[in-house]
Amino acid sequence: MDKVLTLNQLKKYRYEKKPIERGYNDRTLYVNVSDQRIEEKKVSEEMKEKFTGGKGFGLKLLWDATKPETKWNDPENEIIISPGPVAGITQYPGSGKSLVVSLSPATNVPIDSNVGGYFGPYMKFSGFDALELQGKAEKEVVVYIDGNEGTVSIDEIEIDTDDAHLISEKLTEHYAKNEDDKRHISVVTTGSAAEHIYMGILNFSFYDVRRKVPRMKQAGRGGIGSVLADKNVKALVVKFEGTKGDLNNSYDYDKVSRTGIKIHREINKLDDKQFRMRQVGTANIIDTMDQYDLLPVMNFQYGSHPDVKKIYSNVFRDNYLTQGIPDGCWYGCSLACAKTADHFEIKTGPYKGSKVTVDGPEYETAAGVGSNLGIFDPQYVLECNFYCDTYGIDTISFGTAGAFAMECYERGLITKEHTGGLELNFGSAVVALELLHQMSRGEGFGVLVGKGVRRMKKHFAEHFGADPKLMQDIGMELKGLEYSEYMPKESLAQQGGYALANKGPQHDEAWLIFMDLVNNQLPSFEDKAEALHYFPIFRTWFGLAGFCKLPWNDIMPENNKYQEEPAKIPEHVENYVNLFTAVTGKEIDNKELMLQSERVYNFQRVFNLRQGYGKREDDMPPYRSLGPVTVEEYESRTERYDGQLKELLDIDPEGMSTEEKMAKVREYREKQYETLVDAVYKRRGWNEEGVPTAEHLQEIGMDLPEVLAVVNKK
Repeated sequence: MDKVLTLNQLKKYRYEKKPIERGYNDRTLYVNVSDQRIEEKKVSEEMKEKFTGGKGFGLKLLWDATKPETKWNDPENEIIISPGPVAGITQYPGSGKSLVVSLSPATNVPIDSNVGGYFGPYMKFSGFDALELQGKAEKEVVVYIDGNEGTVSIDEIEIDTDDAHLISEKLTEHYAKNEDDKRHISVVTTGSAAEHIYMGILNFSFYDVRRKVPRMKQAGRGGIGSVLADKNVKALVVKFEGTKGDLNNSYDYDKVSRTGIKIHREINKLDDKQFRMRQVGTANIIDTMDQYDLLPVMNFQYGSHPDVKKIYSNVFRDNYLTQGIPDGCWYGCSLACAKTADHFEIKTGPYKGSKVTVDGPEYETAAGVGSNLGIFDPQYVLECNFYCDTYGIDTISFGTAGAFAMECYERGLITKEHTGGLELNFGSAVVALELLHQMSRGEGFGVLVGKGVRRMKKHFAEHFGADPKLMQDIGMELKGLEYSEYMPKESLAQQGGYALANKGPQHDEAWLIFMDLVNNQLPSFEDKAEALHYFPIFRTWFGLAGFCKLPWNDIMPENNKYQEEPAKIPEHVENYVNLFTAVTGKEIDNKELMLQSERVYNFQRVFNLRQGYGKREDDMPPYRSLGPVTVEEYESRTERYDGQLKELLDIDPEGMSTEEKMAKVREYREKQYETLVDAVYKRRGWNEEGVPTAEHLQEIGMDLPEVLAVVNKK
C-alpha cells in the first residue's frame, strides 16, 4: 500500500496520564486547529450531575462554545465526540458507542449521532471524557492522540486520496508499528463528497484482525462530516494499547460482569429465534416492514412492492454476507450485528473491479437507497452502500433526497434540462450511482441533491418554476433533516415520533409503529402522548451513558411478553440501571435514569430555541408523512381510507371522487396530528408553542440561569 505522502507536525502537547475513576476522567480535550491550541478542561461535578456524559457533554460543550448567531461553517462551531461513563466496558454488548454533536448544515440546530467503532472508547482510555474540535485549519491536518505516550499532536498532511476507506487504511498503517499494532488504531474521517454537500458523514474505524482491514461505522445524520471537511481536518486518529475488562475502574466490577453474563446467555439462546442479528444485522427488518406495508417505496408513496423480495435479508445472508465470524464493532459484543460483505467486487465507477469490504447493508441503507428509490437490486444496494461510505455520504439522506428528486422528475416538476441530462426515474441504479459520483467530484445536479430536500424545494421553485405547495407535501424533510426510512403515514404516534424529535425526523427517539398500528397498544391521545414522552426520553439515555440501543429491544427475555409493559423490555432497563450504578457508584433507579435523560432532552430543546428554531411551527411535518398526497397513494389503500371515512367521520364515500375523499381524509388527519401535538407538549411540560416551561425545568433540575434566560424570552 502507498504510504501517507507527508506529515508535518505543527503542534505537540503532552499530558499526564491518569486512571479513569468510576467511568470518568474528569477532563476533556480541547483542540483548535485555527491557532493550534491544545488544552485540557476540567469536568465539574455539576456537569456530571446535569449532563451525565456522551450526548449531554456534547450539547453542553457546544452551547458554551457557540452563540445564537453561530452558523455551521463558522470557525467557532465545534465537533464534540463523547463516549459516556459506562462506554468501554467489554462485558455488556453494545457498550462501545460514542455520541457526536455539532451544529448541523442541514438544520442549523444541534445534531447528535450515535456511532460505533473504537475511537470513543480508545479516546476515553487515553484520558478524556470528550474531544472538542474547533476552528479551521489553513491546510489539511490530522489530530493524533497517542494514549500510551500521553501526547496530542496537530499534523499537517498531504495524502493521495480523499476517500474514506483508503484514508483509514493508510493512516492505520502509518501510525501502527506492525500488523498486530493496527488493532490499537482508530481513525475518524469523512470522504470526498463531504466538502460539496450538506449530508456528509463521519466514518469511525475499527481494525478487524480476522479480515485484516479497517472497517467503518458511521455517524451519519445531519452533515457532521461536512463540518469536518469545512474545518480542513482530514482525520482524527487515536492510538491506545491495553484494552481490558475494567479500565473504567468500576465501583462494582463483579456486578458489571454478572449483568453481562445474563444478557450474553439470552443472545446465545434466543437471537436465532428472534431477530437474527448475528446472521443479517438490522437488514432483518426489510422483510417485516414490507409485509406490514410500512416500507418506504418511491419517496414514501407506498409501503410495499412485489420486487422487495429481491432485497430481503435472506438474499444478503445467502449471497453476500460473511457468516460465522464475530462482527461486533466493540470488544465483547455478542449481538454482532455489524454484518459484512467481504471481497465484494465493485461493478461500476472509479473503483470498478476492486474487491472491497462493505459494512452492511443496515436496514436504513437498504430501504433508503433501495426501496425508496424503487431499486430492488442487492448488488446495487451494496455498491451504493460502499460509495456512500467512502465518499462520506449519509445513506438515509441520500435515499430520501434522491427519492424526492426522482418524484419531482416523474411528475414533471423538473426536466432533463434541469438535471443536466439525467433521467431521474425511479428504479434507475445507474442514475442513482451517478448522483453519488457527482457529489464526490463536486459537480452537476448531484451536488444540489446533496444539499438536501429543503434546499431542493427552494431551488426548484425559484429557478425551475416548480409548484411549491406540491413539493412541500411530498418533500420528506422536517427541520431540514430528511426522514429516516419508516413509513409513518398510517401511525399517528410515529408521525409524532418523527416530527417532534428535537434534531429532526430520525427514528432513534421513538419507533412506535408496531405499538400503535400493529398491536393497537396506544388507543387514546393520552396513551400516544405518554409513549412520546417515555420512549424519546428513555432512548436518549443510551447516548448519555455510551450504549447501542439494539441489545435493549432487538433481543428479548423469554418471559418479556408476560411483563406489564413489554414494549419497555423492563428486565433490560433494569440491566442498564445496574450497569450505571456498578460502574459509577451512583445509585440510580428507573426514575433517576429517566430524569438524567429528561434534563438533557429539554436542554436540547432549549438549545434549538436559542438558535431561533424549536417551536410548534418547526414541528409541522410534510403532509405525506400524515396521509396520501396523490390519487395513486389513496387508491393503493382505498379500502383503508374509505373505511376511515365511514367509521371515523360517518361519511359514505360512495359516489365521491378520489380527490374529494382525499380532501376529507386530509382534514381529519391534520386535525388528529394537531391534537396529538397538544397532548405531547402537555405531557412533556411544554407550553402550547412547544417551549419548556420554567416550572418544568425547575422540577427536573435543568433550571440553569442560561437556560431560563432563553425560555423566558419565548
